[in-house]
Amino acid sequence: MYKETDWEGRIMPPMPRNLTCLTLATLMMAGQLAPAPLFAQPAAAASEEVSASSAAWTRPDPKMDRFIAELIAKMTLDEKIGQLSLLTSDWDSTGPTMRQGYQDDIRKGRIGSIFNAFTAKYTRDLQRLAVEETRLKIPLLFGYDVIHGHRTIFPISLGESASWDLKAIEKAARIAATEASAEGIHWTFAPMVDVARDPRWGRMSEGAGEDVYLGSKIAAARVRGFQGDDLKRVDTVLATAKHFAAYGAAQAGRDYHTVDISERTLRDVYLPPFKAAADAGAATFMTSFNEYDGVPASGSHYLLTDVLREKWGFKGFVVTDYTSINEMVAHGYSKDLKQAGEQAINAGVDMDLQGAVFMDHLAKSVAEGKVDVKRVDAAVKAILEMKYRLGLFEDPYRYSDEAREKATIYRPDFLEAARDVARKSIVLLKNQGDVLPLAASAKSIAVIGPLGDSKEDMIGSWSAAGDRKTRPVTLLEGMQAGAPKGTSVAYAKGASYAFADAGKSDGFAEAIALAQKSDVIIAAMGERWDMTGEAASRTSLDLPGNQLALLQELEKTGKPIILVLMSGRPNSIEWADAHVDAILEAWYPGTMGGHAIADVLYGRYNPSGKLPVTFPRNVGQVPIHYDMKNTGRPINPADPNAKYVSRYLNTPNTPLYPFGYGLSYTSFTYSPVTLDRAKIRPGETLTASVTVTNSGARDGEEVVQLYVRDLVGSVTRPVKELKGFEKISLKKGEKRTVRFTLTDADLAFTRQDMSWGSEPGQFKLWVGPSSAEGQEASFELTE
Repeated sequence: MYKETDWEGRIMPPMPRNLTCLTLATLMMAGQLAPAPLFAQPAAAASEEVSASSAAWTRPDPKMDRFIAELIAKMTLDEKIGQLSLLTSDWDSTGPTMRQGYQDDIRKGRIGSIFNAFTAKYTRDLQRLAVEETRLKIPLLFGYDVIHGHRTIFPISLGESASWDLKAIEKAARIAATEASAEGIHWTFAPMVDVARDPRWGRMSEGAGEDVYLGSKIAAARVRGFQGDDLKRVDTVLATAKHFAAYGAAQAGRDYHTVDISERTLRDVYLPPFKAAADAGAATFMTSFNEYDGVPASGSHYLLTDVLREKWGFKGFVVTDYTSINEMVAHGYSKDLKQAGEQAINAGVDMDLQGAVFMDHLAKSVAEGKVDVKRVDAAVKAILEMKYRLGLFEDPYRYSDEAREKATIYRPDFLEAARDVARKSIVLLKNQGDVLPLAASAKSIAVIGPLGDSKEDMIGSWSAAGDRKTRPVTLLEGMQAGAPKGTSVAYAKGASYAFADAGKSDGFAEAIALAQKSDVIIAAMGERWDMTGEAASRTSLDLPGNQLALLQELEKTGKPIILVLMSGRPNSIEWADAHVDAILEAWYPGTMGGHAIADVLYGRYNPSGKLPVTFPRNVGQVPIHYDMKNTGRPINPADPNAKYVSRYLNTPNTPLYPFGYGLSYTSFTYSPVTLDRAKIRPGETLTASVTVTNSGARDGEEVVQLYVRDLVGSVTRPVKELKGFEKISLKKGEKRTVRFTLTDADLAFTRQDMSWGSEPGQFKLWVGPSSAEGQEASFELTE
């Protein structure tokens, strides 16, 4: 029988299916059931209480420990606090400059790390202040927001996730780390691993979407890409798993807003990608702006110590998000900044980002006994360890090499990789009448819309040091460069994505005239790059400005219309789905985005992307995600219009496009699923097999997806959960058998008593091309 252990390692009895709270209490009082563990293992984690990372940097290093202990013994309290303080360079607003006061603070050892400083020369100049003009010569750590590329910009993170290609995603992070490290950067504030299920929230664009399993796999891939296999290599950067935790659950999709979720939801949905990042070796964690259970994350001992360090065994350091310690006063959790600093460091924060709270108040807190100096020393040790493991004590300037910088950024192979990932991220949502790929008879192509020739929009938000003005290849440029001989491509902006321009028709006449004399229309529409990302929440998912009005006018021309969407969230495009011929979701595709989109439109690449997030029909369905729970009054397919069931009066419950959905220029046929056994016991494996055939006329790639449903649980279970996927490439006519292996660990969840484990019972599984369709089979987990 499956054995579950509690927090202290005691064997717990199996959880009966319908154990009531009264029964639980009775068993506990009788001593027959151990109390629930303080924190159960989340879904993506191994079964051990603490599953230590296998990353090289986590291995013991006695020489390092002695070095750091000796260094800390020499430090004054002010110098220790300096290591806990991270302040900004003014690069983003003034170029490579540092405020005079900050330079003086570096010389005095009051700043241990800098962000927004890059280029080999600038970081060398700043590093010189630390190692040549300070008493202890401790090198600075340079951090930067390298989210989806550094100079060479890849698709936004949500777009990369749509590739479902873990190797490609890891490679993109590896290239970003190579470029960033060549410009003096040691540390990136990525990946963002927040599960996001509300597209009103702008920062959905920065993560992997709505799913726990996919998000966990991508989190680990990005950590591996940034950090490589050895932090001593000069082309690696420290990764940061952010934002810890549950930032993606902001109420009403409004950034920085309150989060109010159950502990079970925290454990089963929002924590697993963080655990996956920790297991992959993420060197740092960043706190979130939101509160959890009434406590701001930067003051949460539960999250930062009980879970992260004690339960998961995390050995890196924790940095706050920008001024989030200060914001605990506005939250109403701290009476003043001094108390906020005490609460943060005692909770488990090691480094204060930009708030200067530790700089200004921590020494007094130590003197008053509000903070133990041993806690300060532990934070200093964690930070110095990362500097040591990066090799900065051996050579503080090893990342600041102008020759390497010149030879590295915008390398041709990096640009080609960005083009390839962008192609893989594009999702074909509709292709009525096989209007795509564009036919050879399309001799005149009209590119129309505000995103058709806009360089700054191509690379999206959080584009690091990417050149927004000259480097990006626009859709128009890509179409013109890739046009077959004898094909003309012309452009008219036609519409605006500015909110203020809704209702206007300026530019319509020019666009319609171009459309009328063209064979096909490519409508390039979506959101301006800064309408998604941080502080970019919306109450509408409609195309902003007057884009839809123009699209409706273009439809009247009778010409074939292909809508190319660029955005960082699902948009409400129900009208477009009903009226245009084809739709591509291209996200913000990056530096080489125009070429990538053209490759797909011309048929030189067969689209293979799948949605990492559900597309609602309208904002009224939000939040909507594929793995929701059933209701006691579900819709009966035999009577879909019944009144007293859980449904809308004016809109179907179903999404416009489901999670995992994406079309191809070819077709794939799935055989029935075969299982190697009908029942499994704990510790045994179940193999589900399906043969996938490319039954169309083109070579293509397919993401084969496995979903499972637990039919009855001690707590209600989702209607479907992703438990595996494999991206395969098949030539036309080729077939391949894909096998997925499941164990009882894959079926585990936070049970009624808050323990983590599986339960015996009946299960269904599906293997197919999306969360909404697939071949079905059933099996049983026995005791």
